[in-house]
Amino acid sequence: MEHQKARRQQQVRRQFRVRKKLTGTPERPRLSIRRSLNHIYCQVIDDSSGRTLVSASSLDKDLRSQVGYGGNAGAATAIGKIVAERAKAAGITAVCFDRGCRKFHGRVAAVADALRENGVHV
Repeated sequence: MEHQKARRQQQVRRQFRVRKKLTGTPERPRLSIRRSLNHIYCQVIDDSSGRTLVSASSLDKDLRSQVGYGGNAGAATAIGKIVAERAKAAGITAVCFDRGCRKFHGRVAAVADALRENGVHV
């Protein structure tokens, strides 16, 4: 139990360290990534108004058939592509990438690469 508490505290510290440098503006909103074992969630957030502008996850009903299992890099790439399409439709061409407490590799990097390939500057 003590180990779990210490690990969570380390995650919170890393998250604050990353987020203190990032702020989503209307011109360049923040792209927040949440990753669990089985799914991945993305939100494009304007912090000045506190609104979520665009979101997608491996749980969306229209994406479930495309993605299948949401806990791999293929699903992260598909989610990144869909977030990029929705962001461009909303007039967003650049985002601040908020990786949270996660390292920038694997599924997190796959989302960023998919965004870049589909025309959103990260």
